[in-house]
Amino acid sequence: MNQIDMMKELHIPSDKKIVLLVLDGLGGLPDARGLTELEAARTPNMDRLCRDSICGLSTPVAPGITPGSGPGHLGLFGYDPVAYQIGRGVLEALGIGMELTPKSLAARGNFCSLDPVTGVITDRRAGRIPTEKCASLVEKLSAIRVEGAETIVRPVKDYRFALILEGEDLEDGLTETDPQRTGLKPLKVEPLRPGAQKAARLLNEWIEKALEALKDDRPANGCTLRGIARDPGLPSYREVYGLTACAIATYPMYKGLSRLVGMEVLDAGDTVASELKTLKASWEDYDFFFFHVKKTDSSGEDGNFDAKVKVIEEVDAILPEILSLKPDVLVITGDHSTPAVLKSHSWHELPVLFHAGHIRKDAVTEFGERACMSGGLGHIRHVDLMPLAMAHADKLTKFGS
Repeated sequence: MNQIDMMKELHIPSDKKIVLLVLDGLGGLPDARGLTELEAARTPNMDRLCRDSICGLSTPVAPGITPGSGPGHLGLFGYDPVAYQIGRGVLEALGIGMELTPKSLAARGNFCSLDPVTGVITDRRAGRIPTEKCASLVEKLSAIRVEGAETIVRPVKDYRFALILEGEDLEDGLTETDPQRTGLKPLKVEPLRPGAQKAARLLNEWIEKALEALKDDRPANGCTLRGIARDPGLPSYREVYGLTACAIATYPMYKGLSRLVGMEVLDAGDTVASELKTLKASWEDYDFFFFHVKKTDSSGEDGNFDAKVKVIEEVDAILPEILSLKPDVLVITGDHSTPAVLKSHSWHELPVLFHAGHIRKDAVTEFGERACMSGGLGHIRHVDLMPLAMAHADKLTKFGS
């Protein structure tokens, strides 16, 4: 019996409420001052809460493995990210309300900057163009046709868009075109199994036409495709945990991931303050709340240590208002680490603060990577957090006789 099947069998009704507060890319590494972003941030409320909680470090996938946002969140939701692999394209498409069918193949697109002479990528995110510019470029891409499939393109946010190919015999198992660093040309889509050859051919044809359409649109004179996949059909949160769950998130990808597991996605606005307002307004309607903060991650990817510190401090400032709702279980962590010194996701463990009744409080007095190394939770995995949250919310019965 795997963990998902165990949760299906053991969950029981309870009126207690769980809040999973995820600061995307929370984990960091020390800068020249010797402190991580979380350690450098002024977090009196998180520190105070630590003294009445149990803390530790959590591994998103496995030691040494750098996770994408999808696997990182799937683990937090209790789904083994190795067993349940989700393509980023599916999450982006669902996140903006696109419909997927059994004939759909979805990809996440990034507008990028290409050197007009050499064709190499000079900026993988096209200077983070605004969403309005993204939408105008998508209009150009929407005119592209390939024989053998219908193509649907929609703007997502900033430099991101979603592409769906709709047709017969479109299998996934395809490589991405983003080489993941500058100074290289975009790659071709390659099939990883024989059944994916048709999809690879159509996507390469689409990309060739897209690059021609964008060639004069600097800084976004190119694009790449990532996470090309089909909807895997995950068991829902209600089925697995018996929870009435909602998602409070500002970025489409995380809304898509939440929809994929059957959470209701609420209108949360664009700021941490508006997300807090949504949490308060919906408190009586749900028993599980996924509260997502994005800009810790984007600041880390930009290498902006101070901006990441500021976002952490902003979240700390609203913590008393979250606690005033009296959640029975509050978990604060991240999906993966995004150290500003690396400007990318990394394999490092995530600090975890676990606040609930009937816990064994540890000696941790501040919320930070090094402090959490000595916490009572020890070194756990993301997939361990949901069973712990369910148990502390009196939502699991005994296993076995």
